[in-house]
Amino acid sequence: MAKKGRSTTSARKEVRKRENEYIKDLETRVAEFDVKLARPTFFTDLPISDGTLKGLRESAFVKMTDIQKDSMPVSLKGNDVLASAKTGSGKTLAFLIPIIEKLYREKWTEFDGLGALVISPTRELAMQIYEVLVKIGRHASFSAGLVIGGKDVKFELDRMSKINILIGTPGRILHHMDQAVGLNTSNLQVLVLDEADRCLDMGFKKTLDAIVSNLPPTRQTLLFSATQSQSVSDLARLSLTDYKTVGDVNSLKTSKGPATPETLQQSYITVPLPDKLDILFSFIKTHLKTKMIVFLSSSKQVHFVYETFRKMQPGISLMNLHGRQKQTARTETMVKFQRAQHTCLFATDVVARGIDFPAVDWVVQLDCPEDVDTYIHRVGRCARYGKQGKSLIMLTPQEEEGFLKRLETRLIEPNKLTIKQSKKKSIKPQLQSLLFKDPELKYLGQRAFISYVRSIYIQKDQQVFKFEELPTEEFASSLGLPGAPRIKFKGRKAAEASKELKNTSRQLLSLSNANSDGEVIKKNKEVRTKIDKMFDRKNQTVLSAHYLNITKDQAEEDEEDDFINIKRADHALAEADLPELIAPGSRRAQKKALSKKASLASKGNATKLKFDDEGTAHPIYELEEEEDFHKKGGAEEQKESFLRKEFETMSQRDVEDKKVAKEKRQEKKRKRLEAMRREMEAELSESSEDEAHFDAAVVDEANLSEDMDSDAEPEETSRKRRKYQSRQESSDSELDGKHDTVFEVEEPQTLEELESLTSKLIHR
Repeated sequence: MAKKGRSTTSARKEVRKRENEYIKDLETRVAEFDVKLARPTFFTDLPISDGTLKGLRESAFVKMTDIQKDSMPVSLKGNDVLASAKTGSGKTLAFLIPIIEKLYREKWTEFDGLGALVISPTRELAMQIYEVLVKIGRHASFSAGLVIGGKDVKFELDRMSKINILIGTPGRILHHMDQAVGLNTSNLQVLVLDEADRCLDMGFKKTLDAIVSNLPPTRQTLLFSATQSQSVSDLARLSLTDYKTVGDVNSLKTSKGPATPETLQQSYITVPLPDKLDILFSFIKTHLKTKMIVFLSSSKQVHFVYETFRKMQPGISLMNLHGRQKQTARTETMVKFQRAQHTCLFATDVVARGIDFPAVDWVVQLDCPEDVDTYIHRVGRCARYGKQGKSLIMLTPQEEEGFLKRLETRLIEPNKLTIKQSKKKSIKPQLQSLLFKDPELKYLGQRAFISYVRSIYIQKDQQVFKFEELPTEEFASSLGLPGAPRIKFKGRKAAEASKELKNTSRQLLSLSNANSDGEVIKKNKEVRTKIDKMFDRKNQTVLSAHYLNITKDQAEEDEEDDFINIKRADHALAEADLPELIAPGSRRAQKKALSKKASLASKGNATKLKFDDEGTAHPIYELEEEEDFHKKGGAEEQKESFLRKEFETMSQRDVEDKKVAKEKRQEKKRKRLEAMRREMEAELSESSEDEAHFDAAVVDEANLSEDMDSDAEPEETSRKRRKYQSRQESSDSELDGKHDTVFEVEEPQTLEELESLTSKLIHR
């Protein structure tokens, strides 16, 4: 046993020694690697470990992209990187491989704490990064974790101390830094910001500052995005002083090339705002065999367009994805859209960055993006990794000139398309009919109208988004609304503050309310239960107080949106302003005034309307014009033609009715014969029990009596046999010889032969 233990220990030492030598040799190769001598083309050309190469090969990653060729030789040496590349160019692998290699060379274990932190602005992008890491790092020995909103916090807290690579969104990462006891960030090696420009903007400013303050300054920082800003203040916040710039950052500034993929066909059309939904519906109807994403500016617009188009059934599968959905619904929609072949996804900018949807044919931007960067990220959902793709943006006449100039500064020149009027279809009557029948859809339409108008109001670029020129009444009518709801606007500064507050972590809000001793100051000391909070919530159903403000024109405004104002609150009528009413003098006139039938007779019949499939109203009975009547011919000719058509129709119906009647008679006869057969079989079996199974219809009765050597059969048995014979003969005549009742048999000589023959005939 001792020898075995010593041999095992020596073997472990030998394995550890070989691994240390391999890591030392790998570090030497990394230090001596020079891109100027030989630019790498495949992953095998890089000085990375065998386990990482095996994971890449098993995941079908063999050849490197341009951003990977430029950034990985720099990041593998431990330098800070500011990288930018076109969408779909493989930025995820460009920072995941250096993370794995850095921790591998440092011999990282679960006892060393957190080694790498990857921050993503959206949950969907964080999930995608985690899935790629699991694929390529399957042969690594360290652990990884994903923390995003909508997941179980307790489950994540229990496992936080064992995570080496943490991927998540800013809010949830800061939440764990404040609460997770086992999360040790003092030894962090690598910090990665994917879509860095979005992480560094005003929405995540406080959250990101709080995260960076908990990280050690001696770390490697990697910033990746399709669009970058080299603002000194933003980079200083991340302690990014001595960094290498790779990718297309300089080309975006010096106009060396556009920021969109070369395989992307970009186009635009000029559409008035009230006609946008008509054009979108017509576009979907003419592209049923494609996979497309339609971007809108707000989640309320996505919800409204999805619900209305789903009821009108354009002929293609529809999905919706926005930030107000629960995480389970968002994840399920993403998986379905990735697997689908022909479908249409209505989405906000929550999926505009970094998400890799396979085989997207079209990207349609129904609403103009707030800037060129957002446009680049949106169109980047198609034409990824060198594949073909098409994009279409709908610009109003007010937005066309200004936004096209913004695109020209980045060398983006989309082609202008014209709309075929034959393909255009108006859906305004259908929307009006849907909203009239369904109050909830009307409520969603009002919310969509308000969210769009407010989004235009708070835009910073006033040369593109001209709020004063919005055709609000026509736009409301295009949504199916009877009129434009009134909106109470907040100042632009207040709107920006509310946007910043929306993305701020709750932990930071609680810390901002703390005093110098660190105790949280509670503004409301009253204890509030979950039930109290539930009754205070707004807009849970269509019967909320906010919805009643819309439908009943209440004076009290909604606490959150404040967009309903009553034009007239005093409805009292002055008697002096009313016209003088004179009652009829005679009894006959009074009776006629009170009689509904008499009033209808004098004023004409009441008219009712019916709606066709297109939503257009028509009278129930429509009279033809006299000119149209004479165009069809004379009255006698039309009469004869009508009678001839009716005669042909009735003749055809007579033939069909006779055929049906004949089938019914045959079926009735078949059932009657079947019932007679069952009755005869029952009687035959009953008589056979008394007389040893005689069959008088086949065997001669006289021969049977001689062989049996008996006198006479009982009277009851003889009566039943005669009755059976008569019924058998009548049944044979009705069946028209279909069943043959004559059999050739030898004359039985003994009683046993007679019984055997009778048994065979009965069972036959």
